[in-house]
Formats: sequence, C-alpha cells, structure tokens
Amino acid sequence: MLKMRNETNVEEFILEGFPAVQRLGKLLFVVLLLLYLLSVIGNILIVMIVWMDHRLQIPMYLFLSGFSFLECCFTTSVIPKLLAIFLSGMQTISFAACFTQVFVFISLGITDFFLIAVMSIDRYMAICNPLRYPSIMTMKVCFFLILYCCSMGIIITTGLMVKVSQLSFCDSNIIKHFLCDLGPLTKLSFSDTSAVESLAFVLALVIILSSLTVTIICYINITITIMHLPSAKEHQKAFSTCSSHLIVLSLMYGSCIFIYIKPNQTNRLDINREAALMNTVITPVLNPFIYIL
Repeated sequence: MLKMRNETNVEEFILEGFPAVQRLGKLLFVVLLLLYLLSVIGNILIVMIVWMDHRLQIPMYLFLSGFSFLECCFTTSVIPKLLAIFLSGMQTISFAACFTQVFVFISLGITDFFLIAVMSIDRYMAICNPLRYPSIMTMKVCFFLILYCCSMGIIITTGLMVKVSQLSFCDSNIIKHFLCDLGPLTKLSFSDTSAVESLAFVLALVIILSSLTVTIICYINITITIMHLPSAKEHQKAFSTCSSHLIVLSLMYGSCIFIYIKPNQTNRLDINREAALMNTVITPVLNPFIYIL
C-alpha cells in the first residue's frame, strides 16, 4: 500500500453513482434506507430464529443462517456509503476506504458463491442419500464447510488485490459507479491493466461457473430422485425444500454473470450499475422473504 501510495497522486475518489437522478437524493435516501433496513432486519431475524430454536439447528438451517449473515455484511459494505451520498451529496471516498470496500465486497461475493454450492450439495445429500446424510453432514462438517468458504473468499481476493496494488493512479479519480468495484477502479489506472483484467476474468469465470456447475449437477440428481418418489405429497415436499434455494441462486447468478463474465470488465459500466444495484440491494431484500416462505 505504501509503494502504491508513492506512485499515485490520488488521495480520494469520487463515486459518480447515478448522476441522472442525483437531484432526487433525499427521496432516494428514504427508499434505499427502508430497503436496507428491511434486508438487514430480515436476514438477522433468520439468524436469530435458527440459533434460538434447537429444532432448527440442522445443516440446512445452519447454512441458511450463515448465508443470511453474509448477506448482511455484503449489503453493509456498500449501502451505508450510498446512503451518505444521497443524504449529504458528498460523493468522495478516501483511497484506503475505496480499496477496503473492493476487498470486502469481492471476498464476501466469492464466499457467497462457494456457500451456495455447499447448500446445493447439502440438499443433494439430504434428498438423494437420506440414510447416510446424518452421519456425513454433521455439525462439525457444517462449521468446517462454512469456514472453508470464508477462507477461500479471503485468500482469492487477497491474491487479486495484490495485483491491483501494483497499479498506479494519477489525475483521474471519478469512479463511474456507486461503489468501488474492480472494473471501474482499474479503468482509472494509467498502468497496463491487462494482467489484472485477465486475472479477474479468469477468477470470475472459474468461481461462478464452477459453483453453478456443482449446483446444476446436484439439482439434476435431486430432480431425478424426486421424480421416482411414489406420491405427489412427497414430490411437493421435496420441491418446496429446494424451491427457495433455486430462486435465490437464480437472482445471484443472473446479475453476477452479466457483470463479471466478460473479458473487459471496464466496458458497459453504465449498464453494470443497474445489475450491481440488483445484486446489492434488491436480492438481499428478497432473500429473507423467499426463505421464510
């Protein structure tokens, strides 16, 4: 960080956000605050319910509580700063705070994808191997898998941010986004960013598509198993167990594939803002309602 600071004249960045509707700052602040509180309260309630009711302390709900906690952290890494922009009009963010936001935002996003894949495996084991499930998916294994997902998110993001820290920033400091994300940030560097962009593309491709592949394979086997169940009541029970998970991962994968699975992430930044808003605001608000239902 010291080396990078010596090579740059940029002390802070300006988050451009949504310039077309910036004049509606107070109204947007109220709407966004309500959505943020709804998201945080809903996800925290899920965590509290799971940990207060011993009957729910089984792998499926433990993974769900971990996912809900990550969603709270994920939205909190972005939304409070956007709220401050809408309320005060102060769009600046310090150099260190910007890089910290990138690190937290990406690491939590990666962790979410790994955890989604683990939740798919858990549903596969519960439905396709019900007799062996209790002996395989123990509490110890659950905590290990959650810790593994978090560790991988931090390790991968650290490696990526080491490459970003080798870039130099000078003069231009306007980020055409409402958050410090990797694509808009690297676009400001006057260094050669091809290595960083290639690494980010490969990592996004591997992480998103690998977790998606695991999820698809699990649900293909789940569907086959469900279709062999003898009664319609058993079909309905099995599908209801998986439906909420399928809806949530569809929202996650849809927006993230649109944003990150392309070789040049600095293109189409205007369109990416809307997709990022879906991923950081709308989806975390919907998740508690989807899972509770």
